[in-house]
Amino acid sequence: MVRRFLAAHAGRNEVPASALLGKLVGELVAVMAIGLSAPGSVEVECLIVAPDYRKKQIGRVMLRELEALAVRMERDWLTAGRDSQTRVFFERVGFADDGKRMVRKVR
Repeated sequence: MVRRFLAAHAGRNEVPASALLGKLVGELVAVMAIGLSAPGSVEVECLIVAPDYRKKQIGRVMLRELEALAVRMERDWLTAGRDSQTRVFFERVGFADDGKRMVRKVR
């Protein structure tokens, strides 16, 4: 299911090692791949939302879930790449550019 979703909406075939899945009424509508390589942070490696479900707050809801997970893991930061396609979204949800990546303090 995840592999098909990523192939259809992101042109990717590999399934991330760690991810949050977004479902609505049993249908997979979003995948957020996450990484834990940097101490003290959780990285958003990619966030894919199906085109029909964009602009419906799904990405924001998934980030709230990730933030709750980061708190339970005692991680202080959420980080993301500076990809031009996702940069505007991350800025809208409170991330700032630190020169290398987008970052947001966990509340």
